[in-house]
Amino acid sequence: MSDIRYKLHPVSAFINFMKSLKELIIPFIVIFGVNIFRDGGISAMFSQGWIGLLPLLIGLVVILFSLVIGIIKWKRFVYWFEDGELRIEYGLFVKKKRYIPFERIQSLNYTEGIFHRPFNLVKVRVETAGSGKVGEAEAELTAINREDADRIEKEMENAKHRVVPSMGPHEAVEESVEETNVPKKELKTLYRMSMKELLILATTSGGIGVVISAVAVFLSQFSDLIPYETIYEEVMLFLRFGYLIVALAIFAGLLIAWIISVILTLLANYQFTIQVDDDHIYITRGLLEKKKISVPFKRIQGIKVSRNPLRELFGYAVVTVESAGGSMGGKDEKIRLFPLVKTARMLPILTELFPDMEFQPALTKAPKRSVHFYYRLDFLWMLPVIGLLSYFFFPYGLLSLLIVPPVILIGIWQHRTTGYALTGRQLTMEFRGFSKHTFFVWKKRVQAVNVLQTYFQRKRDLASIQATIKSGMLGYSARINYMEKDDATRILDWYHPSPISAKQKGQPE
Repeated sequence: MSDIRYKLHPVSAFINFMKSLKELIIPFIVIFGVNIFRDGGISAMFSQGWIGLLPLLIGLVVILFSLVIGIIKWKRFVYWFEDGELRIEYGLFVKKKRYIPFERIQSLNYTEGIFHRPFNLVKVRVETAGSGKVGEAEAELTAINREDADRIEKEMENAKHRVVPSMGPHEAVEESVEETNVPKKELKTLYRMSMKELLILATTSGGIGVVISAVAVFLSQFSDLIPYETIYEEVMLFLRFGYLIVALAIFAGLLIAWIISVILTLLANYQFTIQVDDDHIYITRGLLEKKKISVPFKRIQGIKVSRNPLRELFGYAVVTVESAGGSMGGKDEKIRLFPLVKTARMLPILTELFPDMEFQPALTKAPKRSVHFYYRLDFLWMLPVIGLLSYFFFPYGLLSLLIVPPVILIGIWQHRTTGYALTGRQLTMEFRGFSKHTFFVWKKRVQAVNVLQTYFQRKRDLASIQATIKSGMLGYSARINYMEKDDATRILDWYHPSPISAKQKGQPE
């Protein structure tokens, strides 16, 4: 192993500086926002001497300090390879060291931001089985050359493929380890998202809610500076133009938010590509910020196929991989194997990726007598509301009764979707909230199977079944409700090494 110390590219100092500025945006806006709304505005700052310029001077000092910190972080960050480990030394005021055995590294995820591409650089996130918080990498190399990134991957592969040759009785121990020169793996491209699929994904992604919530959070940071009385007066004047103008204004605002969400989705998923080798699935996406993540096959716990009603109608689905560690970027974001794909195109690729899994099994459906359980609980809160509305707003409150048929129909819809299948060493569960979800998992990946029964379910010999797998910090659970009690026992017998039904009947195992 080489003990040469490698440094990050100088661009990492600027990237660290920009990260610090990003964290200071809100404080700066608050400081200068106060001066904008006070008497005289910003011009008053320059008419009061150095005291008026104090906020500006403090801001410049903070910016300069952030730049110095970014440079120091870059200068003190080094990494090298030694004894089968990736070793990192870093720290601002206190020097820290981190040793990561290559055997523990699950994946190397690459990101090319707008500051990386002009210099052919990448950011490398090192993911291990024991990474700390959800979505947090074991280590992050802010900016290195692509050749250096390839060197890390080569060192990792060499460490994982070291062999121990047979030794004679008089051979030296220090010669017992032999490194192999592992050839670079060939990647096979299985899928590349078409522009049509990308446009459909962007226009049906539902990102408008994310945009509106982001605006709300941003405005909440400045609630003390917003002149609510003035805004209220302006709104009241605006309402005098009539309901049509107000409706058009609301529509225009929602349209702008939708357009923004479409643009963000297009930028995030541009040229979405799936590649594969013997050990990993590689997912590449992004225009302004290009990301490449690797998902080891051995870390995949289950696969979930989701279809909202609109996409289901046109034969599209979203495929999510439940992985024990790893995420899309630095957040605890589920790894989408397919952000959007035609079902007919999806099935052959999934079959090639996971040849031991059945993706179209025959499902055992929920019994007919359980259908009313799917909408019974909704009436517990719905009937009092309907009664109050009908009493206080009679006769128009009676229109609230119109909500009853849709609730019943949705319950029937959920009942007809619910089902499961046991095929060899695989469990398939299908259920619906409003979107339809099909969950595929191997028996060896299931962490727990729980059978739940209420008093009313026991009277009808029904049970709800929940399967849990390792995914992130809290895991992921799939649940099918109001199935036959015998179905629950069958799933427990399948999962448990000793038949549950035999124990319950007092029979020998």
